[in-house]
Amino acid sequence: MSQETLESTTPERAGSGTDGTTERPVTAGRPGSDPIVVSSPSAADSGWLMFASVVLLLGGVINAAYGSVAILNDQWVVWSNRGAVFFDLSTWGWILFAVGAVAFIAGLGLLVGSPGARAVGVLLASLSLVANFFFIPAFPLWALSVMALDVIVIWAIAAHGSDVRRA
Repeated sequence: MSQETLESTTPERAGSGTDGTTERPVTAGRPGSDPIVVSSPSAADSGWLMFASVVLLLGGVINAAYGSVAILNDQWVVWSNRGAVFFDLSTWGWILFAVGAVAFIAGLGLLVGSPGARAVGVLLASLSLVANFFFIPAFPLWALSVMALDVIVIWAIAAHGSDVRRA
């Protein structure tokens, strides 16, 4: 087995990149070989991913709670600003609960750097963005706020998600 990543301990060889990443020389395992520069994510990149993870975790918990309420109280009467809508919420509750559980698991996976969690996180945030577009007439401030969070989560995962490496 070859030694692919031996870090150089010489401080004058390490530098800081212009994009906020820290560069460190790594040799390819052969004595006397030229170092290869490897970039590691900066604290700001990790912060955006942490933010996206927390938003997914909180969104998952909130959706699971809404789903639990709808499952346990399926004879709910929903009053809107246009009239009353009567229907059984049990199916909608199970859907919300399942989406909440998937979002929570994706948030946990994003914290540990799972590529699958990145894909699921972007998919869930994209679906939330589209769904909240339809709620703008009923709840404009809430829908626009959630849409803004969705865009930030999608950007954070897409722009900085590849910076996370598994330990």
